[in-house]
Amino acid sequence: MIASRRFTLFATSMAATMLLSACQPATDDSKVIPIEEATQAMPEPFESTDERDAHTDQDMTESDDASYKAEMTDMLRDYTKSMTSMHNEMMVGMGYNDPDTAFAKGMLGHHRGAIDMAKIELKYGTDETMRKLAQDIIDSQQIEIDIMNKWLASHPDAPKPKLNTEAMQEAYAKGMNTMHSDMMLGIAEPDADMAFARGMLPHHIGAVDMAKVQLQYGTDEEMRKLAQDIIDAQQPEIELMQSWIAANKSPNTAISNADDAVIKDKEAVKEETVKEKVKS
Repeated sequence: MIASRRFTLFATSMAATMLLSACQPATDDSKVIPIEEATQAMPEPFESTDERDAHTDQDMTESDDASYKAEMTDMLRDYTKSMTSMHNEMMVGMGYNDPDTAFAKGMLGHHRGAIDMAKIELKYGTDETMRKLAQDIIDSQQIEIDIMNKWLASHPDAPKPKLNTEAMQEAYAKGMNTMHSDMMLGIAEPDADMAFARGMLPHHIGAVDMAKVQLQYGTDEEMRKLAQDIIDAQQPEIELMQSWIAANKSPNTAISNADDAVIKDKEAVKEETVKEKVKS
């Protein structure tokens, strides 16, 4: 129980750290702060007064820390490693001056993260629907990775920020904060298939958000087309995961922003159904 609470607090703190670092321009790897280094400077998570009173004889000790670390399963370690790598590469891209190059570089890291997550699902998951989705993600996003690599080879970053560079970076930072905090909740699920679905759902929503930022600030036709293709391809997969999560989620599962969207969608459908019945 204590270890689980500490993990939730750690996840929230890490998401906040990601947001802060996302706001800092970074045009090369030397300026990126890895998650491991960033979290070393964080204050230790604390409990409220009520929690301390309720657990007087269960203060955080070295044995609690050992128990907490023991709960980091191989699957969770794999997901955390993947998120760290994705985060660092996306930070580089978001620091670029040219919106089109920033999109390509940031989405490149985002796609690589998706493929890593899909491979983890194929390693640990057993549900056929989620395993098929994982393989579809690998197949489709590898093609888009090749497109972005080819485009980036002939499109270096602009030497100076453009008029809309700051607004573009702020938009990316806002989306990344929500995506990473929801992903941290998702990958903490003990069930492999649910961890994949709840981790990949906000990841996909983040990709759609990034694509919309590109359509707002980008001017390169090839990258704008790629952005629209990403929206068109990932929106149906988002709906697939939303439905699967709603059908398989435990009542004790923590609610994330992505999960909340599922609930709101279902409530909207139910409300619309009631209205239609009343009219008839």
